[in-house]
Order: sequence, then C-alpha cells, then structure tokens
Amino acid sequence: MGVQRQRHAGARVRATWISLLIAAVGLTACGGGSDGDSSNRLVSSQQYAQQCAPTNPDASSHTGSLDIEKQWVRAYMNDAYLWYGEVPNITAGQAQYSNTSDVYGSLDNYFEALKTTAVTASGARKDQFSFILPTATSTALFDSGVEAGTGINWRMLSSRAPRGLRVSYVTPGTEAATKGVLRGDTLVTVDGVSADDETAAGVGVLNAALFASDTGGTHAYVLNRAGVGQVSVSLTTAAITTKPVLNYNVVTTPTGKVGTIVFTSHVAPAEAQLIEAISSLKAQGATDLVLDLRYNGGGYLYIASELAYMIAGPARTSGQVFEKLNYNAKRTSDNAQAPYPFQSTSTANAALPTLDLSRVYMLTTHETCSASESVINSLRGVGVDVRQIGSTTCGKPYGFAAQDNCGISYFPIEFQGVNAQGFGDYTDGFAPNGSGGAGIAGCTVADDFTQPLGSANEGMLKAALDYRANGSCPVASSQESPKALSLASGRGAALRGRPLLSNRFLTSSR
Repeated sequence: MGVQRQRHAGARVRATWISLLIAAVGLTACGGGSDGDSSNRLVSSQQYAQQCAPTNPDASSHTGSLDIEKQWVRAYMNDAYLWYGEVPNITAGQAQYSNTSDVYGSLDNYFEALKTTAVTASGARKDQFSFILPTATSTALFDSGVEAGTGINWRMLSSRAPRGLRVSYVTPGTEAATKGVLRGDTLVTVDGVSADDETAAGVGVLNAALFASDTGGTHAYVLNRAGVGQVSVSLTTAAITTKPVLNYNVVTTPTGKVGTIVFTSHVAPAEAQLIEAISSLKAQGATDLVLDLRYNGGGYLYIASELAYMIAGPARTSGQVFEKLNYNAKRTSDNAQAPYPFQSTSTANAALPTLDLSRVYMLTTHETCSASESVINSLRGVGVDVRQIGSTTCGKPYGFAAQDNCGISYFPIEFQGVNAQGFGDYTDGFAPNGSGGAGIAGCTVADDFTQPLGSANEGMLKAALDYRANGSCPVASSQESPKALSLASGRGAALRGRPLLSNRFLTSSR
C-alpha cells in the first residue's frame, strides 16, 4: 500500500480495532442519482466484475472506471453481505468516494460507508469487522504467513489516545528480536512522534511504523522498559514470516502433566506447527491443556476445525457439527450446505494427532477473535468443558470468503457460525464469568507483561494452572481492567491495527 492509501486506511480502525466512523449519509447509484431503497433492483455483481479503473495500481487490466468498480462493490454487498438489508443510503458520487488518483482510498471509503450502522446490546457496532485489502497483501499473510513489519507485535488498549501501546511479543529471528526488544516494552515515541499523538499527521507516522504496509522503511523507536528506563532502537520493515505457534511445553504438576501452547494466528503454516505441538504434548503424556489464544485474532476456519478436533478427539467429534454457517436469506444454496465438520485429517490427508480431552483451559483477551472464538464455541457445542482465564473476547461469530475484484480483496461479513447446539450469539464476546450463554466458568485475569509468554510464572498461565489445581482465582489485578480493553475509548485520531488478523475465513483448500 502506498503512502496515500495508508492515509485513507489509517483514518479508521477496522477488525480488531473498533471503528468509530458512523456513516450518516444516504446511498445513491454510482452515476450520482438517488438509489433509495433499491437493493432488490440491483443487478448481479458479475455484470461489473473486473472492469477496472485506469488509475487502479492493484489491477492487472484497465478496461473500466472507478464508477464501475463502485457499482461492483454495491452489487456485491447486495449479493453477499449478511446484513444487505441494512446497507445505508450513500451518495456514491461524493468526493471521498470518487478520487481517481487514489482508487483504493476511494473504494475503501465507499465500502466502509456501506456497512450496517446497527449496534449490539452493549452499544458496539455490529459490523466492526468488514474491510478491504490489496489481494497480494492478504494472500501473502494467510497462505504463506508473510507480512510487512519489524517483528514487533503490539498490544493496544485503545486505538485512540491514551493508547497504552506495549510490545505483546516479538517474532523470533526478526531484527526486533536480534536487537533485544522485549515483551512489555512500552512505546514512548516513534520517529519523534508521541505514541499518544492525536493529529492526523502523527497517526500517519504511527501507522507507518507500527502497522507497516510496505517494506524497506526504517523507523526510530523509543521504548520504556520496566526497571531500566528508556531504550532506543532503529528497525527496518521487512517481509516477516510469522510463527503461529510461538512455543509449546509440558508443565509437570502434582496432579498430572499439563500441556501449554501459545498460538497466535490461524494462517496456513499453523497446521504443521500445531500438529507438531499436539504430537509432542501427547508423547510427553499431557492430560490437560492450556491453550493461549490471548493474541489470536483468527484466520482460516479449517485451521480452527483441525485444532478443535485435535483437542477433543474422534469420540466427541465424530458426526458432530463444528460450525453451521448461516448466510443471508437470499443465499438459499449456501444455507442448504452441510455444516462445516470437525476436520480429522490435514490438508495432506494425514490423520491428525489427538489429545482426547474432556476439558481445556483457554487464555483470552479482547484480541481473541473470530476463528479463535470458533474453537471455543465448537468445543462447547460437543460437550468439552472450556474454562476461560483472562478477559472478554472480541465477539465475532461472523466470517467471510474473500472476493477479489481488480486486485482488491473485499471482506464483507457473509455468514454467522453456530455450534452443534445451535449457539452463536456472542457478539459481545465470551466472558470468564460463568453466567451462562456467552459466559464461561473461569477467572478474570489481567495480561502479565513482566514474564515471557509460555512461562509457568506468567500471570495468566499461572492463574490457569492454579485454577486447575484448586478451583480458585487470583485477586483481580488493577494493572489492566477488562473495561480498559474497550478499543472505542480515548480521544483523537485512531490507529488502524491489523484487520487481517481478526477474522474467520473460508478457503477452497478444504
């Protein structure tokens, strides 16, 4: 993504980081006339497909126009969007949707304006999650596990100031790891801009350095480190290969061996890493599992299905529904499809290893989203006792299959997933309060940045081990209260975050 595109994308928070943009304008046809309530009169998106604007740098051919690309977007939303009847009335000819020198930014603005403005019971926007990205960007991450970055993964309490930006973890082998950046380091400035800068220009600098879209940029970070003070480091953005399974281990306790897995993303390379981890835990005699999903925003649904199967085993999942996908009422053939199953084999058709557990402990935060929530919900659906340690998850029972047009991938919410018991109503997240419905027995525990992920002394993992041993929860920490996780709080312009990592994708590979 270029600098101009980055400015447009950086103007809002998508997916994990809740957007505060509420569309308050009306929908019209791309020619500028009033469209009104004409969703039933819109033609199929296929009529406008791949007719790309001459100035669209992401397209491989240029036989159309920006207006035709907008017509495709509006028609596709009418075809596929779960809430197609709630699309606001928008004047597509407005300037913010019609800048031919920035086709991507114009289409991004238009797509965002077409999202439903309805809210959940808690007042959060129902659609915090639909987004667009260049097709090359999404393909690189989900199929190869590669994205632009420095190796630092950021934890952001709010997209707006005060943001509370801290290093959640560092990808092994990256420049950030080599130069000693540590989990828990707090961002003070980057390229001379405060972490809490509220201006559009400042937010542009922060987005470029923290959530890079391009490689080759060098940035100067000032970090505050507990017990040390400020440290400075210069890092260059590069193509980073993610490590979805950061680590796994077996903790020996007086009442048995407990396996632990730190799992950060449901991308394609995760399959082999999860198989390796589960096989090792099984070989070492683990009889319980703590699955750390605190920073796992989701990804491919088939990875979630495989993981859930490996945890529960064949006896509990045979013939059971992993997830039933409910599309909009117009998509009758999609709604008639068989439910998505628990996958018992890998994409190479090899039998998956299993732990055959009747109980599992999940470590969660607001960043635990979508496909990760599918793992939780599907296991509960077949009677696995899920215990939750941490804070409330993001609340995304929705998913999509990316649709590409003119080099841009569009991700409007297309379906809601429900488990084998027909439950999928967790739009405000799973909470560790044991109150039923989307409440799960467990403990509310703050994220602990003083210890490495996977360490038995790290606060959330230690709380899970103690809860397993004696059923008691630690005293609630004031370090990071659940309310502080509201990403809609704060002031000023918003950072954009990483929309690709808060999702539930269907793919033709399964």
